Amino acid sequence: MTARLLAAAFILLPALALAEAPRTGPDAFGDWRADRPGVQRLIRPDDLPPPYATESVATQPDVVARPRGRLPRVPDGFVAELVADGLKIPRVLRTAPNGDIFIAESGAGQVRVLPEGGDGNPAIFAKGLDRPYGIAFYPPGPDPRFVYVAETGKVVRFAYAAGDRQARGKAEVVIAGLPKGGAHWTRDIAFSPDGKRLFISIGSASNAGERMGEKSAKAIADWDGQHGLGAAWGPEAGRAAVLTADPDGRNLRSFAAGIRNCSGLATEPSNGALWCVTNERDGLGDNLPPDYATAVKEGAFYGWPWFYIGANPDPRHEGARPDLKGKVTVPDVLLQPHSAPLGIAFYEGDAFPAGYRGDAFVTLHGSWNRSEPTGYKVVRLRMQDGRPTGAYEDFMTGFILSDQTLWGRPVGVTIGKDGALYVSEDANGTIWRVRAAK
Repeated sequence: MTARLLAAAFILLPALALAEAPRTGPDAFGDWRADRPGVQRLIRPDDLPPPYATESVATQPDVVARPRGRLPRVPDGFVAELVADGLKIPRVLRTAPNGDIFIAESGAGQVRVLPEGGDGNPAIFAKGLDRPYGIAFYPPGPDPRFVYVAETGKVVRFAYAAGDRQARGKAEVVIAGLPKGGAHWTRDIAFSPDGKRLFISIGSASNAGERMGEKSAKAIADWDGQHGLGAAWGPEAGRAAVLTADPDGRNLRSFAAGIRNCSGLATEPSNGALWCVTNERDGLGDNLPPDYATAVKEGAFYGWPWFYIGANPDPRHEGARPDLKGKVTVPDVLLQPHSAPLGIAFYEGDAFPAGYRGDAFVTLHGSWNRSEPTGYKVVRLRMQDGRPTGAYEDFMTGFILSDQTLWGRPVGVTIGKDGALYVSEDANGTIWRVRAAK
């Protein structure tokens, strides 16, 4: 018995040795050259450099056609397959309960439907929309009656029955008058698992609240009392936040504030927590501040524009809002600064190895405010019992070719009914399926 156990241990040792420890401290930062499936990073709040440790630069690789035969790089045991192309800025992907995959084709102002399994041409479900982005099915569960779509200025819904690949009628406006214009036009949506609350993410109009102006201490207290802790005002009113409303659009109010640009929403399957992936501000240097993924706490304030990653003051607002210094919620998972996370989906399938179940996949659209490019990949957030470990791991890379050229910018991510991972990228307008190799 002892000999057999020792033999088993020696067999396992090489496999265990292949699991890399997360890169931490300065090693957790870097550019695309260090990316490959399996590389893990763990960025902690104490790892952050001071503001302006490097110059803030504007640079981004040019988009080129995907080189012939070029495929995204995925871990051993997985296969990446092209399932749709020729789309105009495809962004959010959401899987309907029957397995069809809905696509927000933002650049064409329409929503498409890719048949279950990704085989076949994506049909046009609805068109004539203003930069559609978020998609959600209501009520949550196996038999939704509506498809909700977030346009940049409103949320609408279409009557729906399982298998519909064309809207049954005109859009019904659920919420009108969402803030428009400014730097961030994307509006993602999600429902609480019980279907009682609709969540809407609204990005800021500016980089760091440059045009908000100032208020007196009394005016600030009154504003926070009406709009929530740390709520932005002036041209940023109702922005840099996650809002919540009843499913019919009534009782629209703030859920959490100080979130510069939450471009992706999802609910964690084991506990129903609302998660958000956020693009943080620019202009403070190559490695500051981190983007992040986090469970969003109701009533919480996440820092923008006065602070970042806890009580770190933005030097452009030095001395402002001292009342908030000890009230900033620190996000759960810090991501390489300027990676631009846009989508998030939790893995609930059984087609991947068991260790993937419960983890989240996040798409990183890629940097522009960094001397050497970073992002342009899909990463896996490592979870344990529904809670984040803080580490994340490269899963799908190879979209960038050099400092000067790239062919893919991942945006949308969803888990198909077949257990495969589906990813949209909006540089060349393609959708990819990643499945376990047979």
